[in-house]
Amino acid sequence: MTSAAFRRAGAADAEALLGLERAASLAALGHVFPADRHPYPSADVLARWHLVLADPGTTVDVVDGSEAELTCVVAYDDHGTVRQLAVAPALWGQGLGTTALRHAQERLRAAGHTELRLWCLADNHRARAVYEREGWRPTGETQPEPWPPYPTEVGYALGAGPVVEP
Repeated sequence: MTSAAFRRAGAADAEALLGLERAASLAALGHVFPADRHPYPSADVLARWHLVLADPGTTVDVVDGSEAELTCVVAYDDHGTVRQLAVAPALWGQGLGTTALRHAQERLRAAGHTELRLWCLADNHRARAVYEREGWRPTGETQPEPWPPYPTEVGYALGAGPVVEP
């Protein structure tokens, strides 16, 4: 398992968070968001990061890379939800995503949450495999992703509560 030095992200990290999320999204989700029909919504994603970083109910932890780049982000909120997880594509397969997920789970459990939640694109098979290996189970809930072409997200839970078998 990879070890990582997480630190709390701040407003100055918004551009680097955009860069990390864009790189991971383009590498993992090109089949869902074809760039020729759905260009990456950089301005909207950057605006969202500014809102998330300013939200006192959300924690954004990052791992620094080189030259002001980030290698990993995990965001989670005071409702027990993992809101974002991304790893630089060059580091995929090294355990950093699992480490980040466990980092968030530990902090949420320490805050008293017994049931954790997250949403994942139905067609993000790599991420779903990580979550399921770590014991997360589909809840049966779905919702549309907020970016065109609005693909389906599936809900996951870890801990108490109803789950459905895949």
